[in-house]
Amino acid sequence: QVQLVESGGGLVQPGGSLRLSCVASGSRIGVMGWYRQAPGKERESVATITTYGTTNYADSVKGRFTISRDNAKNMIYLQMGSLKPDDTAVYYCNAYDLVFNNARWGKGTLVTVSS
Repeated sequence: QVQLVESGGGLVQPGGSLRLSCVASGSRIGVMGWYRQAPGKERESVATITTYGTTNYADSVKGRFTISRDNAKNMIYLQMGSLKPDDTAVYYCNAYDLVFNNARWGKGTLVTVSS
């Protein structure tokens, strides 16, 4: 089955930028995306991208975040800019496994936006 590994999280000041990466292995992959879960809140979709490059963003990140995909490397990226304290969360990579027909999750990477 698909396995996902995220990287790139860390501490950044408000207004700063950060880039997250996720590499997938193990199976054929469909839609991929980034989700996040802040303390005490439910997990929410941040951005998704199809194999053809069609993207979708949460309203809260439009214009600040950009998702991209490298199909040859089975990787997706999330370029985050103009970061706010409200963006603080664990960010999870998600991918749809086309062989087993289920969604797979990475273990997450913590992004903390604080001065």
